[in-house]
Amino acid sequence: MTIAGSDSGGGAGIQADLRVFAAFGVFGTSAITALTAQNTQEVRGVFPVDPAFIRLQIETVLDDIGADAVKTGMLGSAPVVREVAAVLRERRPPALVVDPVMVAATGARLLEPDAEEALKTELIPLADVVTPNLDETEVLVGYSVRDVETMKKAAQDLHRFGCRYVLVKGGHLEGDPVDVLYDGTDFEYFHAERIPTRNTHGSGCTYASAIAAGLATGLTVPEAVRQAKGYLHEAIRLAPDIGRGNRPLQHLPTLVPWGQQSGS
Repeated sequence: MTIAGSDSGGGAGIQADLRVFAAFGVFGTSAITALTAQNTQEVRGVFPVDPAFIRLQIETVLDDIGADAVKTGMLGSAPVVREVAAVLRERRPPALVVDPVMVAATGARLLEPDAEEALKTELIPLADVVTPNLDETEVLVGYSVRDVETMKKAAQDLHRFGCRYVLVKGGHLEGDPVDVLYDGTDFEYFHAERIPTRNTHGSGCTYASAIAAGLATGLTVPEAVRQAKGYLHEAIRLAPDIGRGNRPLQHLPTLVPWGQQSGS
């Protein structure tokens, strides 16, 4: 299950998450937290869903279909964060991946400032994996994180919030990206060659959803991260040239490519 916002441009949020689940052969369900009016260039508007109705979506799905893994994305406000955390605390899904979505690639803010504390104290402690990028990591820990050593320090600080694993993503590093995974004792590093492209819209949603899909099929957290990292690299490499801004990924890279593939 994905608990996240709807992206009218189709590249991120609920739309991306469900395609990722399909790519991994798992059945996807959703609880929509907000409607957005956006494309590859800008977010023109956000219409939040009432927290009680978000809870109703989650409970209705879990009462019948259940979920082997849950992934959270854009939550938007403190009341939504608290409501989602409350229902997940009650239902205790087998695996929870928290993607602390704060700012869109276009620069639009997707999490209200007062929600940051609720995220740290109520939702992240429930997570099996939390997956912040460097900008989100800096907001959560309160200092600059721009190299692997500070990523390691930040991972340790974030782990103290109570989650099982922290994955600090290095997509915004200079040079090739390195992601740091920390379990409270050991670090593991996931490397990739940087692809020179602007087709990265929804990459954070994609990565977190791929991890959740791996956990749903029984992989360990490190195995799920490794699999998701490889999938994300191919999704970026084969991304289509759609739109005039930060373009979406190819979430179904094993199928006949759609559109004009920039990486083929």
